[in-house]
Amino acid sequence: MPLLQANDLIRRSGKQVLLDHVSLTVQPGERIAVVGPTASGKTLLLRSLALLDPLDGGNIVWHGERISHRDISGYRSQVVYLHQRPALMEGTVEANLRFPFSLKIHSARKFDIDALHAWLATLDRDGSFLSKRQRDLSGGESQIVALLRAIQLEPEVLLLDESTSALDAETTTAIEQLIDKWFDQQPDRRATVWVTHDQQQAQRVADRVLEMRVGVLSPREST
Repeated sequence: MPLLQANDLIRRSGKQVLLDHVSLTVQPGERIAVVGPTASGKTLLLRSLALLDPLDGGNIVWHGERISHRDISGYRSQVVYLHQRPALMEGTVEANLRFPFSLKIHSARKFDIDALHAWLATLDRDGSFLSKRQRDLSGGESQIVALLRAIQLEPEVLLLDESTSALDAETTTAIEQLIDKWFDQQPDRRATVWVTHDQQQAQRVADRVLEMRVGVLSPREST
C-alpha cells in the first residue's frame, strides 16, 4: 500500500491554475525529486501534500484512508514539510529541538540527547552547537536545526523544499548523508520528496525524478 497518494490536486489563484490536476503516489522506501523552473508550483505541491494550504480540488490519501479534519494533526506529525527558510523560536538550538516534545501530539515521545549527538556527529558538529542562540544562526544553520527537529520525531515522509539551498558544498553533502542515515533506519517505512533546483542533487538523492512546469507534474524526460 502506498504511504501517500495525491489525487487530481487543483489549486487556483483567481483565473490562474497553480496546480493542474496533479497526482502523485509515494511508496514506502521511495525517494522522489521534483525539479522545474521557478514559480512552476514545486513549493505549492509540497505544501499541498502537507495539507498546509487549501485545495480547490482533489484529495490526499494516507495509508489508504482519506484524511479527515480531525486526522490532520497526526498526519502532519508523520508527513513533515521543511521550508527553505524555516521558522525557529527565540532561544538556543537545544530549546528549539526540545520544543516539539511539549506538544500533545508528541507527548508519548522523549527527547533523546544521545541520538541528537549522533546526528550532530554526522554533520561534523559537537554539542556546543546546541548552545547557539537562534539569532546567531546563519541561514544554513537554521536549515540544519529544522531538519534535526524533524527527523528526531521519526516521521515517515520528509517533504524537503530546497533544504540545502543556503549551505556550502561540504555541508550539503553532510545533510544528504544525514537524510540517507535517517532513511536507512527504516527503509521499508520511510520516503522523501525533495524539491531542488540542482539537477545533480536530484540524481544523488532520488530514485525517481519528476518535473513541474506551469502546475503540471510529469516524469522528467531523458536527456
